[in-house]
Amino acid sequence: MIELQGVVKRFGHFTAVDHVDLDIEAGQRIVIIGPSGSGKTTLLRMINFLEKMDEGVILMDGKPVGYRRDKKGRLVMEKPHVICPLRSEIGMVFQHFHLFPHMTVLQNVMEGPVTVKKEPKEDVRKLAMDLLGKVGLLDKKDTYPAFLSGGQKQRVAIARALAMRPRLMLFDEPTSALDPELVGEVFSTIKGLAEEGITMVIVTHQMGFAREMADRVIFMDNGKFIFEGHPEDLFSETMDHPRIRAFLQKVL
Repeated sequence: MIELQGVVKRFGHFTAVDHVDLDIEAGQRIVIIGPSGSGKTTLLRMINFLEKMDEGVILMDGKPVGYRRDKKGRLVMEKPHVICPLRSEIGMVFQHFHLFPHMTVLQNVMEGPVTVKKEPKEDVRKLAMDLLGKVGLLDKKDTYPAFLSGGQKQRVAIARALAMRPRLMLFDEPTSALDPELVGEVFSTIKGLAEEGITMVIVTHQMGFAREMADRVIFMDNGKFIFEGHPEDLFSETMDHPRIRAFLQKVL
């Protein structure tokens, strides 16, 4: 569905993502783990065209998208009218929710389809109500974000992303800003989506996501993939990669 080939992102002299290849097939659940600063979030942001890559190709359904070469042969991102439709097919849930504080929960979920996709309000309202029911927050539809817990805010953010009917969902550390007792409710919501077959890539420090949801786990360090495979192989006692073993000993 989406393929990255030789993707590179530099910040000055620092290479955050270093010639990464990644295939995302429909229905797959990919979990990316690794130490802070290893390039995980930057990679997600490039998939969603929120961060410009310096080298490489992004393909959607086998066709290069999002970039072109200028007259000097430099790689440049396409203009917003080209990028926005691509981005609308890729939902993203961030660490810090980014809900609109002046809108109710229901209005937050409806905003994207109504404003961006120009869909009829009544149709979107029905969809939003269904999604709020799915994430267990239908009773909060008229509540403003300031009166929600962190876990509730993140579940609203998930419903808001789903309202755009994306082909792919990206989760960037979806539980890292939550108190420990609130992690479970967001974990359960994402696990439910995974069981429905929604295609997703999750960047996280929560090993439960990798153990229980992933078809494929990627360990990223210094901008590179140093492991890509099944969760049982990553967490196996026979895992002999010293960097991975050191990381797992700290987080498990």
